[in-house]
Amino acid sequence: MGTFAWYVARAAGLVAWGLLSASVVWGLALSTRALGRKPRPAWLLDLHRYLGGLATIFTGVHIAAIVADSYVHFDVASVLVPGASSWRPGAVAWGVVGLYLLLAVELTSLARSRLPRKVWRMTHVASFPLFVVATVHLLTAGADAGALATDAVVTAVVATVAGLTTFRVTGLNRKPDRSRRLDVDAQARQPQRLDQPHPVDADVGLVVVPVPVHRPQRERPLRPTQHVLHGPDARRSRV
Repeated sequence: MGTFAWYVARAAGLVAWGLLSASVVWGLALSTRALGRKPRPAWLLDLHRYLGGLATIFTGVHIAAIVADSYVHFDVASVLVPGASSWRPGAVAWGVVGLYLLLAVELTSLARSRLPRKVWRMTHVASFPLFVVATVHLLTAGADAGALATDAVVTAVVATVAGLTTFRVTGLNRKPDRSRRLDVDAQARQPQRLDQPHPVDADVGLVVVPVPVHRPQRERPLRPTQHVLHGPDARRSRV
């Protein structure tokens, strides 16, 4: 039984890390629009959620198998309290911290519709330190650490996550909307009418409204040959 539990814990830990890595990479691919800017079907986002849920399930199997293993003798405190393990306390502590981060991310994702968006976003960002902590736990406590295949896969996944994260943080995937820019330029070129509402100046908080000024029309001067006649001469000239 002890050998079987050890193999189950070993396999479940590797699968959990693989699913977690796939969830992080898939989430970054969606957020950075690496899969294209066209509207994506809902199953792409559902796949990201399913990967995270499966990672949580296999993490639970990993912990249960460790407790059931009779070779190292882990108790409940060893897998729930950082540093309480007598076997490689530092390496196991990374796994305990990763467990709490994983639970925080998954529980807030399930309750996303009932939480403020700001709270959910701040908690969901913990996926990045979760990936780092889980990777360190794999390399320090895993029985497969140091194997050529393990190092190659970990290096490739870490490089992918680092590249997509840099791509997202620097904003290189954000391109200006050409159609929106053309609409703004077209509105700027149109003459502004007096009866249209004018925008509020955000800096001073004042509404600037142009007031039309009516200038009196000046009388045209008489030509030199014209004379103004008054009295009987005026009536005689009209006849």
